[in-house]
Amino acid sequence: MPSDNEQIAEIFDEIADLLEIEGDNPFRIRAYRTAARNLRALNKDVRRMREAGEDLTDFPGIGKDLAAKIEEILDTGRCRALEKLRRKVPPDLGELLRLPGIGPKRVHALYHELDIQNLEQLQRAARDGEIRELSGFGPKTEARLLEAVEKHRDSERRFKLAEAARYAEPLQAWLEGGKNIEQVVIAGSYRRAKETVGDLDILVIARDGRQAIQHFTHYEDVDTVVSSGSTRATVILSNGLQVDLRVVPKVSYGAALHYFTGSKAHNIAVRRIAQKKGWKINEYGLYEGDKRIAGETEASLFKQLGLAYIEPELRENRGEIEAAREDKLPKLIKLTDLRGDLHCHTRASDGQGSLRAMAEAARDRGLDYLAITEHSKHLAVAHGLDSDRLLKQVDAIAELNDILDGITLLSGIEVDILEDGSLDLPDEVLDRLDLVIGAVHSQFNLSRKQQTERILRAMDSPHFTLLAHPSGRLIDKREPYAVDMERIIHQAAQRGCYLELNANPDRLDLLDSHCRLAKEEGVLVSINSDAHSPAAFEHLRFGIGQARRGWLEKDDVLNTRSLTALRKLLKQTRQ
Repeated sequence: MPSDNEQIAEIFDEIADLLEIEGDNPFRIRAYRTAARNLRALNKDVRRMREAGEDLTDFPGIGKDLAAKIEEILDTGRCRALEKLRRKVPPDLGELLRLPGIGPKRVHALYHELDIQNLEQLQRAARDGEIRELSGFGPKTEARLLEAVEKHRDSERRFKLAEAARYAEPLQAWLEGGKNIEQVVIAGSYRRAKETVGDLDILVIARDGRQAIQHFTHYEDVDTVVSSGSTRATVILSNGLQVDLRVVPKVSYGAALHYFTGSKAHNIAVRRIAQKKGWKINEYGLYEGDKRIAGETEASLFKQLGLAYIEPELRENRGEIEAAREDKLPKLIKLTDLRGDLHCHTRASDGQGSLRAMAEAARDRGLDYLAITEHSKHLAVAHGLDSDRLLKQVDAIAELNDILDGITLLSGIEVDILEDGSLDLPDEVLDRLDLVIGAVHSQFNLSRKQQTERILRAMDSPHFTLLAHPSGRLIDKREPYAVDMERIIHQAAQRGCYLELNANPDRLDLLDSHCRLAKEEGVLVSINSDAHSPAAFEHLRFGIGQARRGWLEKDDVLNTRSLTALRKLLKQTRQ
């Protein structure tokens, strides 16, 4: 099962959303959001804490009231406060919150001022020009909301990769513990490390198919069994994620794995290669007439077709077939190739860990160096650092480096790129740092030309090292801002600075296509966790998946270098 911490955090987030829609006390709302954030940052499970006799009120942000709710959820799986709130608001309001660019405050205004309770009413109000009349909205916001509704209604529900992983990995472990099950793999878009997942396709080899299916359908997080047979079953998990399981024979395992991994476009391209040879390929194997000539492993399929093995993340029919035929596939980066992380936050701004805690957590992940990059003063909501606070942190980092073993801290800043392209802190302060990460955190609605010129001017700063989360998107919450990414990447190549692949699962930004373009232009990419807590270095694995989808190799990534080599590269960015 997913951790108790995550489930309780989701409940507290929903309570905060509903309280905000109701216009409740902002301090009460903030208490729930803080508790949810702290629960996710905690390195141990609250259930085990309670069983060990620990007082939950000792945990930051948890008072007696919230501790009592945690106890209730642990004991019953329910929260009466949440159920009461759900009864007070229309049931479809929560669907509005899933639209990009609309949060609880805007839902509050739409509901209380226009009595909008669902997507259909929102769509109609936007078409009728009613939303633009509300304070804080306007014609552009109205148009974006209308577009978001139409996109949402046309698409299936999808889950961010990290959310899918929280449910997929415990389920995989449960299946691997089955007595008759010999092998388990999750296929589909999950295996290809897509940013979002519609459902899960799981393949197993089992000595007894019916027992394997029974073991699967009795998993404790299964909410509904849709179908169940001797070799396949479909269930819906408690979070609404559909899971399809297939029991396949060992002799067809590779063919089935290739077929159900996809993508559809890749599979069609492979099928055409087989057809040109007079063969056929399906989920059971590769056949010449009635004779199976390959299929027990994926490697046997590719070899028989005259192709090098193609990693799952590349299977999108975007040149991987041709590269495999010519033996020119990239040797994709692995998580173990990373030597450091160049973007994280501590309690000094909006993080949850101390300098030492973040350093030790990074070291425990096998990293050799970690850049501390708080927000700058312009981002007041994140308690951004002014010059004095930043310089004090530089001194604190130097002192800590004197006593740390096994890891080195670098001093940096995630400095706001202001609307005119200037940086949020003076040059003489930035000059004291090991690296400067520039980031856009405001004015997302500038024109494509304005946004591009803004970023290009920032990159011309002699202190600029790295562009953070370059498109500014938040998956399913905020669309990328309009920017000419080709010009940005070309300028980075000319200027000699770098681009970030932000591994936070809500961002995964650079896009995979832009990773590939950066590679072609010779621009190094830094895969960073953007960790706000010691546990969040886990994000790096999702960044690696995105990098692999973008064809990146070890040498294409800045933070695969040793600390000595990295320092030389950072120095070169200073003009």
